[in-house]
Amino acid sequence: MNPVISRPLCGLLFTLLVIGLVPASAAEEPAYEESDFLNRVRRLTFEGRRAGEGYFSPDGNQLVFQSERYEGNPFFQIYLMDMMTGESRLVSPGPGKTTCAFIRPGAGDILFGSTHHDPESEALQRAELEARAAGEEKRYSWDYDPEMEIWVAAGDGSGLTRLTDVRGYDAEGSYSPDGEWIVFSSMRDAYNRELTEEEIKILEVNPAYFAEIYLMRADGTDQRRLTDAPGYDGGPFFSTDGSKIVWRRFDEEGLTADVWTMNVDGTDQYRVTDFGAMSWAPYEHPSGEYIFFASNKLGFSNFEVYIVDAAGLKEPVQVTYTDGFDGLPVPSPDGSKLVWTSTRHQGEGGQLYMGDWNHEAALEALERSPQRERPE
Repeated sequence: MNPVISRPLCGLLFTLLVIGLVPASAAEEPAYEESDFLNRVRRLTFEGRRAGEGYFSPDGNQLVFQSERYEGNPFFQIYLMDMMTGESRLVSPGPGKTTCAFIRPGAGDILFGSTHHDPESEALQRAELEARAAGEEKRYSWDYDPEMEIWVAAGDGSGLTRLTDVRGYDAEGSYSPDGEWIVFSSMRDAYNRELTEEEIKILEVNPAYFAEIYLMRADGTDQRRLTDAPGYDGGPFFSTDGSKIVWRRFDEEGLTADVWTMNVDGTDQYRVTDFGAMSWAPYEHPSGEYIFFASNKLGFSNFEVYIVDAAGLKEPVQVTYTDGFDGLPVPSPDGSKLVWTSTRHQGEGGQLYMGDWNHEAALEALERSPQRERPE
């Protein structure tokens, strides 16, 4: 998948772009069309090489996202869009790499991962620009920079405060509905202990293997680990009622991923999807009845948006039908709109799109979807 951004993509703008998985294609004709679920689809971002990962403010009036458009810096920076005017302003400092922004309920502060504090930031920017100018650009993938830390700032970028300060990638953070807690992904376990010889080899080729889900208070205190499984755990979000966390979990080889949910204390972890493909970027609809996610079930380079019932008891339903990349789906707070990242404009990089979401059609499709046993 050539052109996308990730949540590491956050996060994931990432490893899934360079692995060689090619899931089997579906033989049957699709049951639906994109227009059954999405109408008035329009492009939100035009500026810069690529943009994506848009997340709404609680009132739906603002959208925070990442974009490669800051002059002199080839990497993502964080921007805040006024949904009434379409105008955007820079939130992050400018230097370094950033990812995975989120707006704090009740306060409007912007949470994001950044490496701007790294003394090597400017040198890394120059090296990337020189490589691109020389035609040496690599296929897009996320590098999980170990200097990435979680920061928070006001909507205008002022009051920048560091929340994590541990060696290893810390990013992919999001707030609880009450704004009191942050769930995030961290690879600190690869740097805070002595690794075995096998683990050292894994770190060299697949640092994401060490990513786990953590929880902390909004001020950065009381950090605690929630998952402990081989392979990447990342891209976590709270459910609408704050009782659950939904995230993506990769297998040990990083070849497949599935959507998982758990209680906020880390208990009752279970797998919601089992496509045998790269299924990731989950986000719950405000109704709490189903979860959006993206998957390349139909082919390595063709990511589409799906929905699945929150309990994972029905077969997922495909909702986008456009070749290329469609992923990182996020509904508006009232559930009437869907924002996602897409390459449907045939551009080199993904951009943000928005469409009117048909919630009733989604419920009907899930109701008709075949029942299946809950995945182990």
